Amino acid sequence: MPTSLRAVLLLSLVLTTCPLSAEEPKRPANHLAGETSPYLLAHAHNPVEWHPWGEAALELAKKENKPIFLSIGYSSCHWCHVMERESFSDEEIAKFLNAHFVCIKVDREERPDIDHVYMTAVQIMTRGGGWPLSVFLTPDGKPFYGGTYWPARDNDRNVPVGFLTVIRRVAQLWEEREADLRTSGDGLTNLVKQSLRPRVTLQPMAIDEKLLTTTDAAIAETFDPEHGGFNFSADDPNQPKFPEPATLQYLLARARSGSDEAKKMLTVTLDGIAAGGIRDHIGGGLHRYSVDRFWRIPHFEKMLYDNAQLASLYAEAYQLTGNPQYRRVAEETCDFVLSEMTGPEGQFYSAIDADSEGIEGKYYRWSQKELQDLLDAEELKLAKQVYGLGGTPNFEEAYFVPELQASIAKLPENLKLQPAELDTRLQALREKLLAKRSERVRPAVDTKALTEWNGLMIAGLADAGRILKRQDYVDAAARNADFLLANVKSPEGQLLRSYKDGQAKIRAYVNDYAMLIDGLIALHEATGEQKWLDAASRLMKEQTERFGDARLGGFYFTADDAEEVIARGKIPTDDAIPSGNSVSAGNLLYLADKLDDATLREQAIGAIRSGQTLLELAPAAAPRLLVAAEQVIRENNKTGE
Repeated sequence: MPTSLRAVLLLSLVLTTCPLSAEEPKRPANHLAGETSPYLLAHAHNPVEWHPWGEAALELAKKENKPIFLSIGYSSCHWCHVMERESFSDEEIAKFLNAHFVCIKVDREERPDIDHVYMTAVQIMTRGGGWPLSVFLTPDGKPFYGGTYWPARDNDRNVPVGFLTVIRRVAQLWEEREADLRTSGDGLTNLVKQSLRPRVTLQPMAIDEKLLTTTDAAIAETFDPEHGGFNFSADDPNQPKFPEPATLQYLLARARSGSDEAKKMLTVTLDGIAAGGIRDHIGGGLHRYSVDRFWRIPHFEKMLYDNAQLASLYAEAYQLTGNPQYRRVAEETCDFVLSEMTGPEGQFYSAIDADSEGIEGKYYRWSQKELQDLLDAEELKLAKQVYGLGGTPNFEEAYFVPELQASIAKLPENLKLQPAELDTRLQALREKLLAKRSERVRPAVDTKALTEWNGLMIAGLADAGRILKRQDYVDAAARNADFLLANVKSPEGQLLRSYKDGQAKIRAYVNDYAMLIDGLIALHEATGEQKWLDAASRLMKEQTERFGDARLGGFYFTADDAEEVIARGKIPTDDAIPSGNSVSAGNLLYLADKLDDATLREQAIGAIRSGQTLLELAPAAAPRLLVAAEQVIRENNKTGE
């Protein structure tokens, strides 16, 4: 790493969080006013002269020889709201930014390619990351410094250096040491390219049972045996927990193949999520993650991609175990999405915010007084016994977030009630609580529809509909698929990523193809209709032509004719959303079987082997890819290969 880059990295500051400030009145619009992204539009009246990412903004930076301040976030990001209100609505900060930088705002959900590249840069610099992502670039787009959230000024919320000081220091360095910063940008850009570049392996990886047992052990090592979930450490037992659907999908596949240990990890985790406050027991659906080990208190945003994958998982777990609680969660999740996150054309919305009235979780929490004013004595008793709504508050020492006090199976016995009577009483209680909650100011809904996430929801509804015999779910999935195929495409007929207010835009990424194909395959499984298989096959051919890596196997994240942001790379890891490469491996295996096409099967094996470096170092980081590997191994065992 160049000396000048080390010098610039001395700017690294402590990151922290703080409460929201009051809403600012609207100001004249900046260059974001013509966008459709709710996240970008939320910044359209900032005094910061924001530009959307594009050639015009990049050319302006070169023309004026100004560094770029790039800010990346998304609509349901709590701390993005914080920084918008604290810093980007601040006249003094905005004036300085406008004078010394070209300011670009990006919705990471619309442009994951940009987000991935510059997040990689910040992770190299700081060994951390998150959103809002704040990156300083040379006029030609090369990063030289970055971080995430900063409070507005020095010593705000006990942070010694605030955002205003950061931008002043960067501007001063650009004025005094531009050449050094450009050299730093060159060096960091090369590191990013090296990080994103596909790696060549000399010896092809064996796809065998050893690969799976190694993964089983890696997952089990961080499993929380008491409450479920992963990445658990006894040294830090109260760290946040995420559902990790890709890991659960892998455990489901292993459980179907007869692994009792996988089945235990799967069911303990699903039971914990179903009981905890991460599940919205009143209105349905699941929140983003739990801030504690126990799934008790959520981060309250609701994302389509979580609910889509968990709808499939709970339905398939019900099929595996017969546990009626899993059926209940799957149906509540699907009903919630159809009620709260579905647009008039059948499209599925992206997210529901965590905040309302500037306070995280205000829509979902309950005070003791609210409960006493609303419920009679018997209802209060039931609410406390079933959901813990009474006694000692479980949220911010003053409020309650509903969580089951025992499993649904045990509650009738605990309460000395017949199951049917308990169901009737709970339904009446939930309806009363939901009606009252609906009178509150609702969190904002991000109404853009992303092809990738809609594909996941098509699969969730189709799987749940097929397994639970719910034709209404299958019909909703089919309506969405018809809508995407007809409307979210370019004039030339190529798939696009984002749709809002009648406008489809942004070239699709490999994840858009992979998840939509996966949804179409789920529809084919649910209905047997040839049109879904034909559409999946057509899109798979298009994906291979535009994203395929004929030399190393697998798929690039961006198409061969897309804008290159520093480097064209692959994203092998399965995170909250699985990798397009992982899902594509499974898609190819399904199509190979249904179309009797050995070439597609070889392509699937190539996609699995393209993740060899990651699978050898950290197999638990690509569990959805190993679902496909498990299928290959199972098929080989049947044929004796």
